[in-house]
Amino acid sequence: MRVSVANFNLEINTKYSMTMTKAKLIFEDGTELSGNSFGAQKSVNGEIVFATGMVGYPQSMTDPSYRKQILTFTYPIIGSYGVPGQSELESDEIHISALIVSTYHDNPSHYASRMSLGKWLIENDIPALEISDTRYIAKKLRSEGATLGKVLFEPQSTVDFEDPNDLNLVAEVSTKTVEVIGKGSKTIAFIDCGAKRQIIRNFVERGVRIIRVPWDYDVTTLKEKIDGVFISNGPGNPKKIPQTIANVKKLLKTELPIFGICLGNQILTLAAGGDTSKLKFGHRSQNQPCLLAGSKRCYITTQNHGYAVTKIPSGFTQWFTNANDGTNEGIIHKTKPIMSVQFHPESTPGPEDTTWLFDEFLSKI
Repeated sequence: MRVSVANFNLEINTKYSMTMTKAKLIFEDGTELSGNSFGAQKSVNGEIVFATGMVGYPQSMTDPSYRKQILTFTYPIIGSYGVPGQSELESDEIHISALIVSTYHDNPSHYASRMSLGKWLIENDIPALEISDTRYIAKKLRSEGATLGKVLFEPQSTVDFEDPNDLNLVAEVSTKTVEVIGKGSKTIAFIDCGAKRQIIRNFVERGVRIIRVPWDYDVTTLKEKIDGVFISNGPGNPKKIPQTIANVKKLLKTELPIFGICLGNQILTLAAGGDTSKLKFGHRSQNQPCLLAGSKRCYITTQNHGYAVTKIPSGFTQWFTNANDGTNEGIIHKTKPIMSVQFHPESTPGPEDTTWLFDEFLSKI
């Protein structure tokens, strides 16, 4: 008897799912969705968000910007290429609270795979649910906005809803010590608010020596001479880290070139007197179109953020704009070598359209 590949895969997945433990994804408004567990059996809370990327789930899950979020992948098949080695990930740990997928595949096939996604999640004590209608979750969040939620295993004791945006998440993910990385003729102070490894790789590959400092470190007290300052990406509400904002405000009084990415864009804005606010459901994808001001050039970018710049500070001008919703995607000073972008030019995973921004910053040094 001839069996189609599609039916065969469905049969395997159905048999596998039947052995799974049931759990619930519960929204703050009371909506409940039942799913099959393939991760740790642990009740957790967080902010429910969705991401539309087709690839790169291990990198997304280890991106510190996803700290304490219940991440829903809209791409229908997750787990098919397993999990790579530690060097391919964006940090040393998984930062999401829980994972939601439509269809989980437990038999990965990829040369770089070291283990299955399910095994990796269990080893790291992260719950994960297979809920077939992730399209419903994405549509609900787009319509009503990102919301608090929790993954609940019964008869475990329940967990309360908790808004991670009320917390200083940056302090949880930032480096705790001052560290020198790489070698080169140019030295930059790297303010780590939860940086992705690929950002560091981009600088090191360009022959830059990095002095990586914690989120609340005052760079102006460094005894070593530096040529520029970088402000990294990170999780949560930028207004929850006033120490960083105050320190960057000091840097704005110097002549040092400054470059920020993602949360760094928001920190720079607040330090210069601008403002930020929460987006309805955020930008979490690998295909966000960004228009370069003063041109017809549109770049495709990778993004992961829930907040955006809503007031450009005095002395700055809009550098990039989101072609979908018109939100700010970057600012640049009118006369000084100070700039930042809301998207991720380091592009792992995602397009490589904007890696030139690293060279643009270094050219100002």
